[in-house]
Order: sequence, then structure tokens, then C-alpha cells
Amino acid sequence: MGTTYPSLPRRERALVLGGGGSTGNAWLIGVVAGLLEAGLDVARADLTVGTSAGSTAAAQLGGASAIDLYAAVLGSEAGPPRAGGARAPGGSVSDHLERMRSIIAGCGDAAELRRRMGAAALERSAAADGSARERWRAVVAARLPSTRWPDRPLLITAVDAETGEPAVFGNDSGVDLADAVAASCSSSLAYEIGGRRYVDGGYRSNADNADLAAGHERVLVLSPLGGRSLHPPAWGTHLSTQVDELRARGSRVETVFPDSSSEHLFGVNAMNVSLRPDAARAGHDQGASLAGRLAELWG
Repeated sequence: MGTTYPSLPRRERALVLGGGGSTGNAWLIGVVAGLLEAGLDVARADLTVGTSAGSTAAAQLGGASAIDLYAAVLGSEAGPPRAGGARAPGGSVSDHLERMRSIIAGCGDAAELRRRMGAAALERSAAADGSARERWRAVVAARLPSTRWPDRPLLITAVDAETGEPAVFGNDSGVDLADAVAASCSSSLAYEIGGRRYVDGGYRSNADNADLAAGHERVLVLSPLGGRSLHPPAWGTHLSTQVDELRARGSRVETVFPDSSSEHLFGVNAMNVSLRPDAARAGHDQGASLAGRLAELWG
């Protein structure tokens, strides 16, 4: 379970949506909406890859228009935070980043990091309320316009918490879409699916996992974290390394990062739901301004 890939009859355009918390999700929706309003529909890619917050965005875009999703984020300013801004249990962003830095310092490679992050999540899960899994699934399902897999190929990343092995859920994996997204976004506690337990897809390689777009002629990567990674460069897991490898195999690749005026909306502020509208607007402005250049890539 978790490694079945959907059939990919077309391998022309791939859209990669990276992780980045609640504000990252809003920024992704904003970018895609801005591109769509400017006449470029990237949501109908031949393959979409979603990781963590990007898995939520990918599932949302598979069930609703980016423009409607963007309007919903802006509408959240008028009332209490919606389910789209809720976060997985497990402490503050600062605590999580500090925990990751500490574990990375003692690891020799990404495989060891995955094993140790999985073990830590299993330990926390054992001490957690037994209803945490169902509560988290309900939050994730409420974010999605539909809990059906979209009619086009989608890959959602996760990591097996018990083995540390990367996992990828696809349309034909037999896993419910809400469960796949919940696992991909589970950064602190392990999320159970069919007797196996999984943690955040960002632990697979990096917050973007652009390597899964290999074989596609044109690849667009939207990275809320700007391609940054806590991993040592020697591990070879950085987004820049994956982009170089895609290009070496013949893919044309474009990356889009938040601009300097909006960088403060991410990182330690990634789970600040009050910043979601600002992040969405920043993404929308970028998408609108980049549509002309990206249209040449997308065709």
C-alpha cells in the first residue's frame, strides 16, 4: 500500500506543489488562481505531485476551481478561521523546526532521518489521545471540495513511519484521498492507513519532491519554502539538485518561489491562519505577473 502509481498515458506537463504549512497552501492556491485568471490553467496538468500542504492544494484543485478556492481564502477574513487553516497536532512550528534540526544533526543521510522522524512520531502517537487520528481526518476532509480522487493523475507523498521508506499514494492506490492527504500533512504524529502508519511527505526527500515528475517534458514547481531545506547539501536532496537532475534527463523546468516581499509569511509563520489571505494575495499577484513567461513553458 502507498506505492501504486496511477497509469500515466501522457507525460507532457507536470505540476509540483510543495509543502509550507497553512500559509503555503494559501500561496499555492493564489498562484494557480492568478495564472488561471491570466489565461494559463496549470491545474489540468498531466500529473500533479503534492507534498504536505501541497497535497491539500492538489486535492483541492482536483475538486474545485482555483478562482473559487482563492475567493474562499479571502473570505476567511470575514469570519472565524476555516478548516483549511487548522493544523495537525504536535506543537508549534518553532518547536518542530528545532526538533528536526536536532535529529538532522545526528543523521548521516536522508534515509536515517526518515527512520528517526518516523520513530519519533510513533513515540508521540503512543502517548497521544486515541481519537487524534479520527479528529485529524475530519479536519482534512473538511478542507477538500471532494473526497474523490480527481480524474487526472495525482501523486501524494508520505513516509512509512515504521520503516522510514518513502510512500506515494496515487489514484489507483486504493487509499481514500482524505487519508492520503492526512498522512502527507502529518508532521508530528503518525497517521494510520490500513494497518500501516505514515508521516509527512516532506520527510521523503524535501518539501517539494520534484523528482516524481521525472519523464515529463515540462515541469512547473511551486515551492512555498523557496526550495530551502534543513538537510546538508551533501545529502543531495535539495530541490535545486532535483531540478538539475530533471533537466539533465531532458525536462524543461521552471520554479516559482515567494518573492522577497512575502517571505515573512512562511517559515515560522507557516501555521498563522490570520496570514492566509495575505499569502494568497501574494501568490495571486505572482501568478498573474508570471503567466506570460510560464505560458511559453506550459504551451
